[in-house]
Amino acid sequence: MISLRVISGKYKGKIIKGYDIEGTRPTMDRVKESVFSTIQNYIPDSVVLDLFSGSGNLGIEAISNGSKTCYFVDNNKIAVNTIKDNTKTINEEYHILNLDYKDALNKFDRDNIKFDLIFLDPPYRFNYIDSIIEFALEKGLLNKDGLIVCEIENDINTLYDDLDLYREKKYGNKKVIIFKKK
Repeated sequence: MISLRVISGKYKGKIIKGYDIEGTRPTMDRVKESVFSTIQNYIPDSVVLDLFSGSGNLGIEAISNGSKTCYFVDNNKIAVNTIKDNTKTINEEYHILNLDYKDALNKFDRDNIKFDLIFLDPPYRFNYIDSIIEFALEKGLLNKDGLIVCEIENDINTLYDDLDLYREKKYGNKKVIIFKKK
């Protein structure tokens, strides 16, 4: 049976429900472990956005490793209820938003909320990543030295004036690309 768990930090070992939510594709533990070992120094006291949260797997891992707060965003009510269930025993600050990603990004812009770490893992069939990155840069949603972690199946633009390609690694049929704000 497939299961997801928190792999490190305060909530290490916590089981995360929701690997089987229709329309989601959770980041598996070995990929998550590799990503988090790469970004671990950027997590403490960070403000995190887990866009297209699904089960909340990535945001919960960030909270477990010392982020100041996490914004979980998903427009799927089942996913949002799963995130609520998965965060019941978490005592740190977090926010769960049942919104379309565009509405959420506009809300963050209006409310002047800026992030140190953004996880982008939209459904592969949609090509949202480039437009989300461009919007985030244009509106100043990513702080200096902030990271954007993208999990993708197809290639995306990796050339942005305000971002450096920090890391790129292939895992079977998927790839994780990490950008760092200049």
